[in-house]
Amino acid sequence: MDLLRHLRYFRAVAEELHFGRAAERLGMAQPPLSQRIRGLEEELGTRLFDRNSRGVRLTAAGEVLLAESEELLALAERLRTRVARAGRGAYGTLRVGVVPELPGRVLAQILTAFAAEAPEVRLELHETGTAAALRLLDDRELDTGLVLHPVRPAAAPDPGARAVEPAAEGVGLPAGLVSGPMACLPLGVVVPRGSPLAGGSALTLPALAGQPLVLFPRDAAPGVYDAMLRGCRAGGYRPASVVHATSPETMLALVIAGRGIALAHPAVARKEPRVLWLPLTGSALAWRMSFVRPAKSPHPAAERLAAVAATVLPATTPAPPAGPDRPTDDPRPWDIVYALTGEGR
Repeated sequence: MDLLRHLRYFRAVAEELHFGRAAERLGMAQPPLSQRIRGLEEELGTRLFDRNSRGVRLTAAGEVLLAESEELLALAERLRTRVARAGRGAYGTLRVGVVPELPGRVLAQILTAFAAEAPEVRLELHETGTAAALRLLDDRELDTGLVLHPVRPAAAPDPGARAVEPAAEGVGLPAGLVSGPMACLPLGVVVPRGSPLAGGSALTLPALAGQPLVLFPRDAAPGVYDAMLRGCRAGGYRPASVVHATSPETMLALVIAGRGIALAHPAVARKEPRVLWLPLTGSALAWRMSFVRPAKSPHPAAERLAAVAATVLPATTPAPPAGPDRPTDDPRPWDIVYALTGEGR
């Protein structure tokens, strides 16, 4: 028996106290309605109506059912609505992995845009590298994760193997995972403000010759690590050494200390007065990133977050400078101070 449907039949008769009017209200003939009510009475084991020549009235059991069924039917309707909204990606908690390389300012823009798009979805954020995020997604401990491309499982190098160039693209996504739209963020150079490199409005890769490179450890995102070094070499920059930093804060500290330069998004350096971000000209170096999710039974909101991020991420990179003395981003208060004192730009 479809109990909810039978309860709706019952309430129509209980409110009309007339089988004919109740049948007309429900858009059905009276005999089938009478059969439904008798079936409900048999299911519950008691009479719900007293019927006589003077009309229809509720029994004591019918009075109880009328009061209780109102809340039950309202709950069923609420359940149906909430499940449908969840199916559209408009409800629930979404467990999200985010790479440490994503600046907080950019992450905030993604979160703000997604909150406007899906206010009822609660995001549970986990900071994790690309390789770790792929493992967590495969284990269903994350619903979606922002990762850097190309991805490749970390593997310890064979000490006895002959050194070769890394593969062009690395290994793709593990089976069972799919990617959302890809965003490409051009990278610039982060240098100490007092560095000779800070004197212009832009840099080229060959101009970085002899500089150590501050970069995340290879096991965090092996495919990207190899692609980054390959791109630097192809562009005319062979780092004197590679210094590893596990977070943007550590990267900035190493740059300030003169341990090397870094290749990063401009927002990384925006709040640090002792460094300067300069765009790279003649270079295709970029972060390629996307939200990845399980292919089978993904969280309903995962695809929506991927679409929002694909729209927000490219808009966070400033346009190239319009002239030799034009700053590449809105001037910060310390830009003016350093300009007046003649230290850096």
